[in-house]
Amino acid sequence: MNVAFPHPVRQPAADAHALKQAMRALAGGVSVITAGLGEARTGATVTSATALSVEPPTMIVNINLSSSTWPAIRRHGHFCVNVLGRHHQDVADRFAGRGGVKGAERYAEADWVELSTGALGLGGALAVIDCELEEAIERHSHAIILGRVAAITLGVGPSLVYANGRYGSFSD
Repeated sequence: MNVAFPHPVRQPAADAHALKQAMRALAGGVSVITAGLGEARTGATVTSATALSVEPPTMIVNINLSSSTWPAIRRHGHFCVNVLGRHHQDVADRFAGRGGVKGAERYAEADWVELSTGALGLGGALAVIDCELEEAIERHSHAIILGRVAAITLGVGPSLVYANGRYGSFSD
């Protein structure tokens, strides 16, 4: 079966820039990954968190090896996937490092609860998925993190999504 594209498709070289451009076209749910304790806590905004398995409940997330989040996950053996709602764009920006905010400072201006693993969950998140580190696989620039789900808290509301360099959401 031949598929006709509405416009000619330019195929750039398979390099980092081209892959980033291609993946920007894929809308993804926005989550904040939290890890660490006290002043050593940190986190990152990701669109790469997903369920690996429901039996047993297991999450998978990709974390850049150069981020402060990877060593915190490795050292403390925990992380939390905080699924963000439409009203959490400011949290997403802080944990993405916008404005130069780093480490424990990223937790300012939001309500956080310490979970059973020691990771922090965001009050008002659409889902708070508390995980114990099960396995980490370092590949290229990232670690593939597998986490056994210890507990889940569910919220309500529209999801925050990210595509083409912008945040958005879907109406009910």
